[in-house]
Amino acid sequence: MLYTNLKHIESAAEHAQIINENENVMVICGRMGPMCIPVYGIAEELEEEYTHVKFCDMEFDNPESYIIRQLPEVRGFMGIPFTIYYKNGKVAKATSSIQTKTQVTAILDKEFASTVNA
Repeated sequence: MLYTNLKHIESAAEHAQIINENENVMVICGRMGPMCIPVYGIAEELEEEYTHVKFCDMEFDNPESYIIRQLPEVRGFMGIPFTIYYKNGKVAKATSSIQTKTQVTAILDKEFASTVNA
């Protein structure tokens, strides 16, 4: 179990529903480890500012997370978390390992540019 305040995705079907029902989705697939926890914290912090983005997590060791682990975009990734940014149901960007708030916001701003003032 992931101890975050993010929306938890527990199945491949739920994952599909979320990325199909939301234009912009960030899914962090990881564990409660030192490389993952900071990324969850950044996402929790940014939820209020980026209201046009759905922030979620998915447990890396959950068999259902094959939906993320088998993406072509993550082939070759060596560290977790795998962070996947979906735009209109398709992968717009994928990163692995720890990220800084600056790195995450740069991706959010580029991939999910909003005309709505936050």
